Amino acid sequence: MFCNGGAALDVVGYNTLIYGYCKISAVSSALGVLERMKKEEIEPDLISYNTLISCLCKIGEIEAAKGLIDEIASRNLEPNVVTYTNFIGEFCRKRELDEVFSWYNEMVKSGIVPDVVSISSLVYGLCRDGQFYEAYALFREMEETEISPNHVTYSSLIDYLNKSGEGRYSSAIFGEMLYRGFSTDLVLFTILIDGLLKNGKINEAQKLFKLIASFNLIPGTVTCSAIIDGYCKIGDMASAESALSEMEKGSVIPNIVTYSSIMNGFVKKHLIAKAFDCLQAMKVRGIAPNIFTYGTLIDGLFKAKNHKEALKLFDEMLEKGIKPNKFVVDSVFNGLRKNGKMTEANALMDGILSKGVSLDCVNYTSLMDGLLKSGEPSAAMEVAQDVMKGNLLPDVELYNVLVNCFCSLGKANEAKSFLLEMRNSGVSPDCITYNILISAHLREGEAHKALELFDEMKTDGLRPNLITYETLIPGLFDAGDADRARNLLNEMAGLSFSPTPLTHRKVLRACCKNSTTEIIIEVHELLVRMGLLPDKTVYDTIIHSLCTHGKVKKAIQVLEEMKKREIAPDTFTMNSILLGHCNNGDIDKALGKYHEMVRLGFLPNMATYNTLFGGLESVGRIEEAENLLHEMHSHGFDHNNITYDILVTGHAKKGNKKETIRVYCEMVSKGFVPKVSTYNAVISLFSRSGMMKQAREMRNEMEKRGVKPNNSTFDILVSGWSRASDGIEATKLLKEMKDNGFKPHKSTLSLVCRAFSRPGARSRARKLLEKLYEI
Repeated sequence: MFCNGGAALDVVGYNTLIYGYCKISAVSSALGVLERMKKEEIEPDLISYNTLISCLCKIGEIEAAKGLIDEIASRNLEPNVVTYTNFIGEFCRKRELDEVFSWYNEMVKSGIVPDVVSISSLVYGLCRDGQFYEAYALFREMEETEISPNHVTYSSLIDYLNKSGEGRYSSAIFGEMLYRGFSTDLVLFTILIDGLLKNGKINEAQKLFKLIASFNLIPGTVTCSAIIDGYCKIGDMASAESALSEMEKGSVIPNIVTYSSIMNGFVKKHLIAKAFDCLQAMKVRGIAPNIFTYGTLIDGLFKAKNHKEALKLFDEMLEKGIKPNKFVVDSVFNGLRKNGKMTEANALMDGILSKGVSLDCVNYTSLMDGLLKSGEPSAAMEVAQDVMKGNLLPDVELYNVLVNCFCSLGKANEAKSFLLEMRNSGVSPDCITYNILISAHLREGEAHKALELFDEMKTDGLRPNLITYETLIPGLFDAGDADRARNLLNEMAGLSFSPTPLTHRKVLRACCKNSTTEIIIEVHELLVRMGLLPDKTVYDTIIHSLCTHGKVKKAIQVLEEMKKREIAPDTFTMNSILLGHCNNGDIDKALGKYHEMVRLGFLPNMATYNTLFGGLESVGRIEEAENLLHEMHSHGFDHNNITYDILVTGHAKKGNKKETIRVYCEMVSKGFVPKVSTYNAVISLFSRSGMMKQAREMRNEMEKRGVKPNNSTFDILVSGWSRASDGIEATKLLKEMKDNGFKPHKSTLSLVCRAFSRPGARSRARKLLEKLYEI
């Protein structure tokens, strides 16, 4: 028998023991006391059971608590409001509202009148579940049932309103609470101050902070840290520093949260040095930095492009035995990626994994995306394979990077197979997935497959977005399918998508390649009807598109319309007009427009001069470039790669050997590498002049500079040696041409036959061509 000073315990004594054990969460001992009561034939009362039920609910042993309900009934006891409130409160904490209302309804059916505690628990549960209006309605119903809300009721509503960004209502409820005479505390003040600061109401927060003293309350570390954090979040670092200084002077001691807020504020303002000053002040106070402190500073250093110091701090963190969390890992990966240090990022991943840190999909996605963007799709694929071998389930973002890796390697068909794998893994492809695949198939010239994916996307219930249309429509114009492209434009209009200047530029550039001027204008007008606001970019695009097609008159009409709208043309606009004249072979009009440009104050640029040089070259007047070159130099410009390519090509085509060689030598001496068409022009010049040794030397120099010969290069050389009746050299080149996958032009073939014009040689030539090209 349990005794107290020699006397047997009664039910009150046992209940005291049960309460004591429950208070220290020794539930087994508390249940043991209940069993002892039964053995001693002392009837447990409702207090015994309610105390145990409360304890069991708090530690999550709901089923055991429900078992005691049955025991209550077996002893002819009836659960009261406290019994039910224990269950209601616990299910509210677990956000199981169906259970909450099940117990509440059972309580009401049993004839038990809810009290302020049970109603407040319901208000709390509804707020936690985001059902504020239901909670507020219940709060107002309390008045009708003559149950006055208590401190918990008000606190639940105020806390929820602040967390959901409805701080203006919480202040009103707080005012009502004070009017009704309820006491307040620092926790409630802290909640309100935090809510006001998050809504940018700094003045109201300051007033409320000053009001604390009138309630005989002294702001503690948590409250002061909240107002400092609020200042930091709105970027008012002067007020944050002032508040911290007041804390440090007074009796309120800043903690790790206080300093972390200040450091985060400085980092966001790009004041890294001040953030480190704060770190030193914190260390002087004996406060050790934690993972959040390190994470903030590491992220800030990477954003300041100081990756060396960031990695140094990361190493310091590891040396102190602090394991990086996923935010820190992602900051490091992203920081290295943006600084182009993907080799280090990849090595770092291995080091992190070896320390037992598990990475998530976001970390792997950042690493893979970085490797892909730095031109290392194969390395990104290796990371993907590691993910697939592990236990991590890829999410849609990780799959999208993986799909992009395959597409970057030219494996769009293999990438498409991931659609099925994604669905089998319970991951739904999104618009980004399809957009990547559509773009890849268009790049590979497979417009029909891109359209199949577009249709599949809609069948799957995904609504194509603006990027889908911006990708597919230009792709179809590129592929020469103008009808389907225009149909999609109309479909896009029907879906109320508003095209941007970028949409306009992408579509018209593609449209220019294979479409007539009429279609270009039709597409432009359709985009304007769809809501495109004609700004300078839009006008420049349509003018450039028209000039590319040589429709200068129409382009000038658009230019006049542009001026009427008070949108000023610039050098880019005028360069398009020059290009139009040059494309039409009207070089004199182009030169006239150039002089007009200069007279009107437009500053010519390299594109201006290269357009004019290109125009002179195309009409065989490259010798006239000399005066223009002097003007170009007087405006502060010098030859670039394009200029030299045009000049060398122009002189070569005109047969100006001396000038061709001079300009070519000047070009390569400045480190410029001629393009293949430039080399072809020089080789052709030598070939036409019968200087085949020089032509061969130029071909050799071309390859030394990393420029690979194309079909035209071989045609020129074979034709030259054939004209020189050198069948041996022609034969060698034909075989090399075959090995490189090239085929001679018809005119080249006729010259080959001439090389074998000696008796009996023609049949040898025919056999050679049949063997090599099945001709």
